[in-house]
Amino acid sequence: MKSPLWQITSHIVGGVAFVTLPYIFAPNGLSQLLSVTTNPHELTSFFSYLLMFGFFYLNYYYLIPRLYFTQKYVQYALSVGVFFGIIFLLLASIDRTMVGPQLYQGAPMEHHHQPPPPPDREHYPPPNPSLPSEEMMKKNKPPVGFELSHALFLYLVGVFVSLALSINNRLRQSEREKLNTELSFLKAQINPHFLFNTLNSIYSLAIVQSPNTADAVVRLSSLMRYVMREADTDWVALEHELGYVTNYVALQQLRLDDTVEVDFMVEGHSNGYKIAPLLLISFIENAFKYGVNPQEKSLIRVRISVKEEVLNLTTFNKKVRVFYDEEASSGIGIENTRTRLELLYPDDYELIIGDEAESFTVDLRLRLR
Repeated sequence: MKSPLWQITSHIVGGVAFVTLPYIFAPNGLSQLLSVTTNPHELTSFFSYLLMFGFFYLNYYYLIPRLYFTQKYVQYALSVGVFFGIIFLLLASIDRTMVGPQLYQGAPMEHHHQPPPPPDREHYPPPNPSLPSEEMMKKNKPPVGFELSHALFLYLVGVFVSLALSINNRLRQSEREKLNTELSFLKAQINPHFLFNTLNSIYSLAIVQSPNTADAVVRLSSLMRYVMREADTDWVALEHELGYVTNYVALQQLRLDDTVEVDFMVEGHSNGYKIAPLLLISFIENAFKYGVNPQEKSLIRVRISVKEEVLNLTTFNKKVRVFYDEEASSGIGIENTRTRLELLYPDDYELIIGDEAESFTVDLRLRLR
């Protein structure tokens, strides 16, 4: 998720670009922007950009959430039309206020009683060409239709860009809420069959007074504590996530005993890195779910390495015949984990899944934060 500072910076950069880009590509470049204090038409154009920029945020933060997303489309369309009318009237008022007085600047004032012209005009200096005539000012002034088209174009840009951004953010928010719901379901359930079988295994160890009983209880307690407490945040310490995975694999080995060969290894230094919670477990859980059958030779391999800010997870399981109960699954699934990766690490991961006739492999490379 992007930080508030990043969002504020992006809005500032976008606003400055929106106002200055038209002048950058203008014939006179940015010098035309500097002439807004002396050129009344440029000043009107500059105000039009500022008003459209203000409407963009009004539409983005108020009209779209309050009217468009609540399916009040008629009210939304009317509001957009009303605000366009208000903005155009403001621009017309600014144009009359700023351009009107300068239209006649330097022109002689009318007098009811003017003296007759002298008989000899040759003694008078020629008219000052630097003072624009009324006809010239009117000729150089853009027509009303052009100003209306320009304002309408800017207005439509503000409407469609704010709509596109709002709809995109709404879709991404809905996807995140869906994933958070599934993640909450995972935390609340933690595969009841796995938990039930683990408790039975611990009970069996307690009956024979095995020295592994205390270790099994501690691992199960750590697993439950991590899921219920630490995994409630957006990011967790990588060492805690790897501890959760280690406890999960250890309890699976305890439950399955010698019916499956488990090759598990974690290497590298995880201190200082963070990761999204419960991101790795679905790949590991999938290997135990589909790669274990007491009646067949089963092999599960899980390797995790951390090197130079990159985590590499590889899993391998031999495909065996399993009687899979849909209700026994607590994981969020590989496809949903792929979606989480795309949302949380859009440009920082590589996932390769190999689905062969006799084996299933996962190779995940993830740039850590």
